[in-house]
Order: sequence, then structure tokens, then C-alpha cells
Amino acid sequence: MRILIYILLIQVLLLSCKKQSEITRSFNCKNTSFNTLEVITDIKKIFSVEYPKNWKTNLFYDDIQSSIYTADTTKELTKSVLLDITFINKEMNFNEYFKLKQEQDNLSKNLIQITSKEIKLLEKPTYYTVSKGKKGGFPYVICNIFIKINNQNFILAKTEVYGDYLVDERLCQGIRLIEKIKIH
Repeated sequence: MRILIYILLIQVLLLSCKKQSEITRSFNCKNTSFNTLEVITDIKKIFSVEYPKNWKTNLFYDDIQSSIYTADTTKELTKSVLLDITFINKEMNFNEYFKLKQEQDNLSKNLIQITSKEIKLLEKPTYYTVSKGKKGGFPYVICNIFIKINNQNFILAKTEVYGDYLVDERLCQGIRLIEKIKIH
């Protein structure tokens, strides 16, 4: 009888452990829960994502892109998370030129790239960078995540954090929401 109880306990523990994605392991993210998520679909109906219902969301599109921008406006800027997920109709490759261009773009904005890595996210080739500096007089961290959908399209998912209050936790909140992207 004891053995049966141990086996059942082990099975329950194994089933309840959700496998972390490569990016959440890289950031050492803990499980993040959100109150009442709602599905937001971009104007072109190319992708959707789940965001907390009380966050302010804006949609934008033009000929080559469609984006969903959201932020937790119930908190002050230095305690909030800003997310911008944009589907871009343009070819992109993670070659040395691309990586160097990302670093140069950061430097032109007075940001220093502190890490970058190629991973898989949403079962797609992905490249992310994390950069920090000052913006608007505040300490600032941005995580740019480039998800290659196919040869002609990619998603740029940006998580921005201002201030120095719980920076890693807020980055992880953004990453957890980015993991909820669904391509239609």
C-alpha cells in the first residue's frame, strides 16, 4: 500500500511540474500568475496573445507590420511592464551582420547590450538581447526577442522595464506573456 501511495505521489508531482522554456530558464524565471487574462488579436488577425484584462492595450498596423502594445497602467512607470509585440513582414536572419546591427542600434540609443543568445521559443528559431542604460532619466532595461516565423516573417517582442524596482521579476512577467503568443 505504501509503495502505491509513493508512486501516485511521484506521478502527481511529475504531472504538476510544467517544463520551463529555454528563455525562462535563461532568466531564471519563477512561475508568474496573472489575474484574469484576455485574448487580444492584432488588427490583421495574424497573431494573438493573452494579457491581463486591466492593462491598457493599443493596436497598430501598416503595410508591413501589425502590433499589440500593452502596459500595466495601474502602476507607476518604474513598477510596471511595457510590452510591444509586432509581427513584421520582412526577411530576417540571425547572422553576424544582424547581431552586430542590434548591438549598434543599442549603442546609438546609449544602451549597453549585456546578454544575447539564440534559442527556440514557440518552437521557432529565436534570438534575444538584453540591454540596459538610462531612458527618460530612469534606469532602463529592454529585452528584444526576435522570433523567426518563416523566411518572410518574424515577430519582434519587446519587454521594457523602467527603474530599479524588481527588474528581473518584471522582465519575467513580460517573458511569460510573450510565451502566450499564438500564430493564426
